[in-house]
Amino acid sequence: MRGVIFDIDGTLVDSVDLHARAWQETFRHFGREIPFDCVRAQIGKGGDQLLPALLPEDVVRDRGEQIEAYRSDHYKRVYLPEDRAFPSVRELFERLRADGKRLALASSARGDELEAYNRITRVGDLIEAESSSDDAERSKPHPDIFQAALGRLGGLGPDEVLVVGDTPYDAEAAAKAGIRAVGLTCGGWPEEQLRAAGCVAVYRDPVDLLGRYERSPLARGA
Repeated sequence: MRGVIFDIDGTLVDSVDLHARAWQETFRHFGREIPFDCVRAQIGKGGDQLLPALLPEDVVRDRGEQIEAYRSDHYKRVYLPEDRAFPSVRELFERLRADGKRLALASSARGDELEAYNRITRVGDLIEAESSSDDAERSKPHPDIFQAALGRLGGLGPDEVLVVGDTPYDAEAAAKAGIRAVGLTCGGWPEEQLRAAGCVAVYRDPVDLLGRYERSPLARGA
């Protein structure tokens, strides 16, 4: 195991509820009242996958781009300043780098949000590659974003890499790319659902994963 590809929202940054609120308030702005829990259950997907799960097909076709643009601006103005990294994110990345692992970020967020997350997590100097929804035709649970990150790492096969994420969509996308996944429950998904989606191991958060690193798939392979 020579590389690790990390999801960001809910995995490295405590932002799932913030994204859900931004989407819910966006839908309300466009005259659609959708329960918070229904919206939250879709966080981890990009807008191309989230909107069809929550809105009628004609609304997505006619107003989808407008809705996504409003959501992006609303999130950056209102909620991005509230984003905080989970504890020990940088320490986990430093441990992986000391162990010779090559690191990448792969998020369903847009590219400009990814730049902000590099500042929030303080790992920009420790990663070799990153990919966002801007680099993929389809967001998670499709494999495109992870495939883009793997390609940018260069020289590594899917069997030499692990994905770390917090949603079943991460595990499903990783599996479609031929990559094993490790789950974190800090994003709100329970362990049983992460394992059912294909995660080979599940930890509470970056602190827990760092504390049990030596016996984790990240250290020994899966």
